[in-house]
Amino acid sequence: MSSSWIDAMRAGDFARAWEINDRDLIEIAHPPKHMGPRHLQRIWRGEDLNGKNVLVRCYHGLGDTIQFLRFMRPLHYIARSVTVWCQGELLPLVERTDGVDRAFALHDRAPDHQFEVDIEIMEVPHAIKASRDQIEMRAPYLALPPVVAPTLPQAGGPAVGLIWEVGNWDKRRAIPPALLRRLSVPGVTLCSLQLGAGAAELAEIGAIDISTPDVVALGHVLQQLDLVVCVDTMVAHLAGALGCDAWVLLHADCDWRWPLAGSRSLWYPSLTLFHQRVSGDWDHVISDVRNALFERASELRGVV
Repeated sequence: MSSSWIDAMRAGDFARAWEINDRDLIEIAHPPKHMGPRHLQRIWRGEDLNGKNVLVRCYHGLGDTIQFLRFMRPLHYIARSVTVWCQGELLPLVERTDGVDRAFALHDRAPDHQFEVDIEIMEVPHAIKASRDQIEMRAPYLALPPVVAPTLPQAGGPAVGLIWEVGNWDKRRAIPPALLRRLSVPGVTLCSLQLGAGAAELAEIGAIDISTPDVVALGHVLQQLDLVVCVDTMVAHLAGALGCDAWVLLHADCDWRWPLAGSRSLWYPSLTLFHQRVSGDWDHVISDVRNALFERASELRGVV
């Protein structure tokens, strides 16, 4: 992605971003469709989507799919049908997303359903020339099916979920877990949502493990928590798409979908952003979060 496109997206100048994408379609020689690593594939080549049976391929991360599911409804306004080929973990959510006619789990073979034109889910806003109104989230757009979710601790105070580790893409997003011990403020119960966290790590933080690998169950947990404090990972997108209260901790050179400064995101109004001021320095971020958590604890439970 070019720096000019990133600047346009961060500024909310989406018309300019789509102009840059249009230019790239013409000027950049892309390899044939469906060649090379999935996350690098350019699927849509400018084909008309109007009145077509459209296959939406989800070739990036889980968070990317969750973020861009908001465009299935406006896509459905112009397409004859919308079929989404998504990550299996997200299938129960995608099936219930407004604008999706059918969904099935992604696999390494050819798609199981007929289609006239295909597109990667992150290309949809460009293809439909999405307006700011279609991008800016007005209300939660994910619906959770009922499941048995992990039980939250009954501690009598605010329960705060924590995520500090990330996948292999851009490890600058991760926070050393030892720093999170400073978020153990009076009256607050820290709960780990981090998959794979060991007993020693949990003890170091002072957190109770309520993690689950099931994305639907995780969504229910997020809705039960008073607050989520997380790094830039799928959990931030899931919380935002569900309208849950979450604080997202961002490194200084954060991804294009977040502003470089400020605490609000037009993508997810329920999220509050905390930025590094200096690259690699999480200390002041944790201090800011700790101070805000003291205030929140007082609001939620009368904790001084």
